[in-house]
Amino acid sequence: MFGYDEVLDDVRFAFTDRFGGASQAPYGELNLGGSGEDPERIAENFRRVADAFGVRPEGVVRVSQVHGRDVHIVSPDDDLPPAPMPRADALVTTRSDVVLAVRAADCLPVLLAGEGVVGAAHSGRKGMYVGVVPAAVDAMRDLGASRITAVLGPYACGNCYEVPAEMRAEVAERVPASYSETSWGTPAIDVAAGVKAQLADLGVDVVDATACTIESENLYSYRREGPVSGRLAGLVKLGA
Repeated sequence: MFGYDEVLDDVRFAFTDRFGGASQAPYGELNLGGSGEDPERIAENFRRVADAFGVRPEGVVRVSQVHGRDVHIVSPDDDLPPAPMPRADALVTTRSDVVLAVRAADCLPVLLAGEGVVGAAHSGRKGMYVGVVPAAVDAMRDLGASRITAVLGPYACGNCYEVPAEMRAEVAERVPASYSETSWGTPAIDVAAGVKAQLADLGVDVVDATACTIESENLYSYRREGPVSGRLAGLVKLGA
């Protein structure tokens, strides 16, 4: 169920793999999003994730991800689940009874924690370009976090994430560290390298738990599997 699962300073960080769920082929087994599969199977998969974290299913809070930089704050008195589902690409909370979840299938999930505040961000190429992770860090600092640690999860790595040369140049103009080349010598973008540079500028410590979604069949990858790809999740909970 979890390809990575660690507790650091009383915060639990996890990234799911594709095992231990109720999904059927071609989405098997632990699909946590995407289109085409029976929604009840996805709901059952979230119930299993909630059980693994010891929270109610509605306590696994997620957003409708749109490749932007908006941050949804899960406040202490908010009803769960939030309805309608917020359109955002990051979540932040001081609550210890919820798990923040962001979903991905090549984009980079980033989990954050610091001094009683946790956050999660979905940062693909577009999210990195517009600064969704810095926006999440700013929101956490507004809630009192000064020293923050980020854990970076599975994504389409810089050796595999091929893009047109014009796109690479445009992105690298804003985030120079993202400039990359595939292992076969064509233009590429390294989202994790770009996000690490953004976090360094903000004084955030980084734990690198990355793996390449394209290279690993244990993970979902839209680039490898196409429309029938499922979604993995990055999950973070305060008070592990």
